[in-house]
Amino acid sequence: MDPVRWGFLGAGWLVTARTADSLHQASNAELTAVGARDAARAASVNPARAYESYQEVIDDPDIEAVYIALTNDVHLHWILAALEAGKHVLCEKPMTMNAAETRIAFDKAAETGLMLIEAVWMRWHPRMRHIAQLAKGGELGKMTGFNGRFTWQTADAAPPGNYRFFPEYGGGALLDIGVYPLHALLSCVPDFNLLEVTASRRHLNEHGADLTTDITLTWGEGTSAGVTASFEQPATESMHLTFERGEINSLDNEGFCSWRQPARVKINDEIEIFDETDAYQLMFEAMSNRIRGGDDWVLSPAESIKVAELVDSSVAKAN
Repeated sequence: MDPVRWGFLGAGWLVTARTADSLHQASNAELTAVGARDAARAASVNPARAYESYQEVIDDPDIEAVYIALTNDVHLHWILAALEAGKHVLCEKPMTMNAAETRIAFDKAAETGLMLIEAVWMRWHPRMRHIAQLAKGGELGKMTGFNGRFTWQTADAAPPGNYRFFPEYGGGALLDIGVYPLHALLSCVPDFNLLEVTASRRHLNEHGADLTTDITLTWGEGTSAGVTASFEQPATESMHLTFERGEINSLDNEGFCSWRQPARVKINDEIEIFDETDAYQLMFEAMSNRIRGGDDWVLSPAESIKVAELVDSSVAKAN
């Protein structure tokens, strides 16, 4: 099978420190082009071609799939541009700024017959897949509760002036890191369409971006979840799930972003260990296989839309 020819839009930290190398390691993909405002930075991740604009990547006739790693406010623009140019699209989370934009993006993908996938890389991690399977499989009985926390101290989250602290660029803790526990929750609930936000509390900075968001969600009868995203609390990445017959706990304070290191999960009193894994690589390989006609699992449009709706509801219901 010929490798899928990928083009990257953006060459920021995520690309230079993680995703470019992950794609280079993929068995069925090649990094054909990278576009960035600084062509030297684009070239630093060893693509076949480096461009100094994003449009040049999209216009390259060799490119089959585009990976978007730009600030959240421009995701929709470049998603639509890539789809209109006949490219499949993998876009970094959050897919867009809100649910309305997310629906527009997926409507365009359906119209063009092309793939559009949100790059929530942790969903491809074997540990997350295992947790979701256990949660919905019935072995532990009905799921009764969920608590997911993803928090950073501001100094660790980003330097002053970073886009994460400005709402007009899609900044804020909820969009940046809160979508991780929300996606984890959706993967574990038997019918995620039943999820509703019942309470939300947000602490905003002087620009109006949320530094902390606490959400309470419910589904079914007698079940609830808590999700916290914060740029002002000690670093935590944790999931705790309760069931009629037990509980599941992520371990090692890296519940969402385990990368190329062993990962553990505690199921009741037993600890399971997963070999070091590059979930970014698994994500690129799965989408590339789908492009070549395979049936690999990929994140569904319905899940991305539902998370966007929950984000919108969290903002609307904040007190």
